[in-house]
Amino acid sequence: MELEIFKKTIIPLRDKLMHVSLNLLADKADAEDVVQDAFLKLWLMRDRLSSYRSVEALAVMMVKNLAIDTIRKQRPEEDRIDAIFAYEAAERPDTMLEQSDAVACIRRLIDRLPSIQQSIIRMKDIEGYEIAEIATITGAQEEAVRMNLSRARKKIREQFMRLNRENNGNR
Repeated sequence: MELEIFKKTIIPLRDKLMHVSLNLLADKADAEDVVQDAFLKLWLMRDRLSSYRSVEALAVMMVKNLAIDTIRKQRPEEDRIDAIFAYEAAERPDTMLEQSDAVACIRRLIDRLPSIQQSIIRMKDIEGYEIAEIATITGAQEEAVRMNLSRARKKIREQFMRLNRENNGNR
């Protein structure tokens, strides 16, 4: 693809790509950076663009993925499940061990959930995404995200309580 054809096909998508980027990112500068990165990637693959059915769809998907990467980079590295069980240094070692075991158990229970529930609970409770962000990322309605999150939490709570009852009964 020559420069003139690129300018005629890709550059007019800028407003749409900015809209997509701004919907995902709160900061306008970050949204601009994402669109510029997408343009750069599209330019670097200009020779292969003709093989795509819709260059516009490719550009939009590229912007979404770059925006998600930007959001992930901005998230604190702290694991939020561990934060739930945060403890003071003065706590007893047996209590810390129990908390560590509980975190490991919850992680295993999350791994057993259906994939959509796994993704949603990880995004919400571990990575700290908001419901609207999760809906945008997954392409689901916000209500569907809330329902899946509720079902996942309920299932984990029930299984965790059942495992605790079983373990306490075996002592």
